Amino acid sequence: MSDSTVVPLRHPDTIEDPLTAVLRCGARRLLAQAVEAEAEAFLAEMKGLRLADGRERVVRHGHAPERLVQTGIGPVAVRRAKLRDRGAGEAGAERIRFTSAILPRWARRTRSLDALLPVLYLRGVSMGDFGEALAALLGKDAPNLSPSVVARLRGEWEADHARWQRRDLSARRYVYVWADGIYLQARMEPQAECMLVLIGATPEGKKELVGFQVGLRESAQSWRELLVGLKARGLAIAPELATGDGALGFWKALEEVSPATRHQRCTVHKTANVLDKLPRSVQPAAKADLREVWTAPDRATAEAAMTTFAEKYGAKYAKAVACLAKDREALLAFYDYPAEHWDHLRTANPIESVFATVRHRTVRTKGALSQDTARLMVFKLVMAAAKTWRRLKGENQLPKVVQGVTFRDGVEVTDTPAHNAA
Repeated sequence: MSDSTVVPLRHPDTIEDPLTAVLRCGARRLLAQAVEAEAEAFLAEMKGLRLADGRERVVRHGHAPERLVQTGIGPVAVRRAKLRDRGAGEAGAERIRFTSAILPRWARRTRSLDALLPVLYLRGVSMGDFGEALAALLGKDAPNLSPSVVARLRGEWEADHARWQRRDLSARRYVYVWADGIYLQARMEPQAECMLVLIGATPEGKKELVGFQVGLRESAQSWRELLVGLKARGLAIAPELATGDGALGFWKALEEVSPATRHQRCTVHKTANVLDKLPRSVQPAAKADLREVWTAPDRATAEAAMTTFAEKYGAKYAKAVACLAKDREALLAFYDYPAEHWDHLRTANPIESVFATVRHRTVRTKGALSQDTARLMVFKLVMAAAKTWRRLKGENQLPKVVQGVTFRDGVEVTDTPAHNAA
């Protein structure tokens, strides 16, 4: 027995968490069982292959050295099962390789963590602070996630972006598209980065990132380059409708590249533009009046609400009324499409909601993003967010839009043959 009266104290940086230890232990056993089951299934599939002397061609060959894989609950030790092809040396025989889908050969992190890194950066965590932030999430000794490793990931993101920009679009079609230009101030750059974003809805109702390009300003030439680039990669069929704000650059380029596509002005942007031309005391009532226009059950009611707005505010605030009237037709184009799609078509919110996080990042760090890093981080964020985008409501109506079925006030128009009186 020791006579020492010194009581060891827990280091403040040390966190004893038996629950996490149990979870890691369980995760290790489950992962080992899953990898073994995967190897057994592959062996069963190859069981019919035999060598000339009758022996099985593919057999077990031990395990690879143990390694740590970084997961959401910290590092988990795993060993990959190895299989051997005994007939690979025979003339003309191609080597049979076993590749685990659960545990790839060089995997050191789960994919969810790779997606986490750009999100953390855009949320305001700088490269130098990654170690501290990840230690709090995954444990002090979390491997494979040091700042230098994170910096190397930037090269992988660059390669992902380059492959995505070169992808073939000949088999793709988008019924609707949403367009917007997002401005970010990167470091102390003299001009703000303008990120041109195009999101499309497929005939199955799924939203996808269609185009993404960085320019110095939201000009017609920048939008033209983006749209022409999509066409050059095989996107031959023009969308039925495009939704965006009043930026003239996009609409001018769209008229040149895709003249058959109809225009829908974003009602949220239009509301903001009209209210900017009214005094603060009038804005709450005017906003409610504009809402009556956007939520009208049919075009006739919406046009009547516009007329009422003009009569109510035209005498004192002619600029506000003119701002609303100049895009009258484009603001009400959504009435010629299924009513189930109206909530999606009236606004460019699919883009705005994604980039709210990006704006938060640049404000939080006072623009601490280089131009190249901003482009890559925004691309990774949008691609990660795309996995959770909701499908369009009324997706069963999309094939009708593709086929050119006529809709009036959101309802399909059916021609009824005239019956002659007897």
